[in-house]
Amino acid sequence: MHSSRPYPTDHEAKKLIVEIGKRMYAKNFVAANDGNISCKVDDDLIWTTPTGVSKGFMSEDMLVKMRLDGTVLSQGELGPSSEVKMHLRIYNENPEARGVCHAHPPISTSFAIAGIGLDKAIYPEALVNLGTVPCVHYETPGTQGIPDSIAPYARDYNALLLANHGAVAWGSSLMEAWYRLESTEHYAMVIMYTGNIIGKANVLSCDQVGELVEIRRKMGITSGGIPACAPHPTNTQDVVAGHSPLGNEPLVTAGCGCGTGSSQKDADIKAITQAVMERLQKLRG
Repeated sequence: MHSSRPYPTDHEAKKLIVEIGKRMYAKNFVAANDGNISCKVDDDLIWTTPTGVSKGFMSEDMLVKMRLDGTVLSQGELGPSSEVKMHLRIYNENPEARGVCHAHPPISTSFAIAGIGLDKAIYPEALVNLGTVPCVHYETPGTQGIPDSIAPYARDYNALLLANHGAVAWGSSLMEAWYRLESTEHYAMVIMYTGNIIGKANVLSCDQVGELVEIRRKMGITSGGIPACAPHPTNTQDVVAGHSPLGNEPLVTAGCGCGTGSSQKDADIKAITQAVMERLQKLRG
């Protein structure tokens, strides 16, 4: 993360917190009064969301200004969330962090409830922007246990799943923290589809992962971890339908001895469709 840029002003920070709260609510990342957001405006100062307020209906006058030692400097009718301790711990452990977002995105939270981290080398954007997303052990929300549980990861990672709770992400700006939270949910969705619906994913090879890690390094991102890779690439061949205009000759399925048999792609699509239908029937049942 980069820390050379100046801090946002109080006005800029408060405006962005309110905007990201609305985005959280609109994307179903939070329900009722869930979630919290904070933005650093000086080496020892942050603005954060109050307790007991829906993130979709906040106003700037509700926000709370604090020091990193927990001292409240300014607030509206309500004080800070009890979970602000998690934000303060991230800032104190990682001086380059300037924004933190915590929410309960449904798919990420489902992985957190299952105790499964996001660590598959299958999606370049997730690998570059996030790396891996560990799932830390359960602690009661609002207690000192949560900041203690995330402290070992605050410097070396960009986001975490909190067991049976939700997700938290941070960045060199509040907007980067928000994007990383969005990316965490998207990454979880891709893993869910490939692992539980389609049932297949081509894991990137070690050479392919190495190239992405180098891209990440050039972008100035040194945190995130590296997921396990495959020894050899499995995604280097085109998958072309039999009616492709690239050639007039019919595609022959290997080993069938004919030019008009079903392709492997057709079989894959049939299997995927059957798996999806079976899962939908189970959900309806």
